[in-house]
Amino acid sequence: MTKLSVNINKIATLRNARGGNIPNVLQAALDLERFGAQGITVHPRPDERHIRYSDVYELKPALSTEFNIEGYPSKAFLDLVLKVKPAQVTLVPDPPEVLTSNAGWDTIANESYLTDIIGRLKEAGIRSSIFIETDEKMIRNAVKTGTDRIELYTESYASNYSTDRETALKPFVEAAIVANEVGLGINAGHDLSLENLKYFADHIPGLLEVSIGHALISEALYLGLENTVQMYLNRVRK
Repeated sequence: MTKLSVNINKIATLRNARGGNIPNVLQAALDLERFGAQGITVHPRPDERHIRYSDVYELKPALSTEFNIEGYPSKAFLDLVLKVKPAQVTLVPDPPEVLTSNAGWDTIANESYLTDIIGRLKEAGIRSSIFIETDEKMIRNAVKTGTDRIELYTESYASNYSTDRETALKPFVEAAIVANEVGLGINAGHDLSLENLKYFADHIPGLLEVSIGHALISEALYLGLENTVQMYLNRVRK
C-alpha cells in the first residue's frame, strides 16, 4: 500500500493569518494520525509564513507516524533537521521567495552539492528524498548523490489529468520504471487530489508514499477532515 503523508502547511497558514493558536497545528497533526494518515509532512520556509521552526520542534516528540520535513537545504534548514532528526528529509530546490515548489533538482549540475548534504543526513540516520521531475538523466544521476528516494513532482500530471490522463501519466510511469531499475524509492507530490490520485497510484509501479496538503485541507472544508483522510486512503489502497 502507498502511504499517505499529510502536509499541514495550510493549517499553519490559517493559524498565522489571525495570530494566536487557532487552529492548533499540533492537535491537527495528532488528529490526522488518529484519522489514519501514515505520515505528517511540513515545509518550513525562512520567513515562517506557515510552518514555524518552533512547530517542528513541538511536532517531533508528539508524532507516532513518519515525520517528513521538506525544504531548501539552507544552513538554517540543515541545522533544524539535524537537531530534530525526522524519519525523512525531502530536499526541494525552491529559493525563499517562491510561493510554492515549482521545479525539481538538476541532479547533474548539483551532484556534489546534494551528495554532501545527503551524506550529512545519512550520518544522522535520516532517510533522504530528492524532489525531481521525470527526466531520465536526472533520475539516473540522482543515484550518485546517495539519496534513498526521489519525490516525483506531479504538477504537470495534475494540470493535464482532466484533458488526457493517459498522456499526463505516461512520463511518470516511465520515470518510475527507471527509478525502480536503479534502486531508488519513489514518493510523489504536488497538486494530487481526490480527483486524480487513484489513477496515479494505481499505475505508478513501486509508489511508496504521496505527500498531499493543499488539496486535502481544502477538500476537508467541505467534507470534514476525518472523512477526507479516509477518502484519500481509499484512493491509494490497491
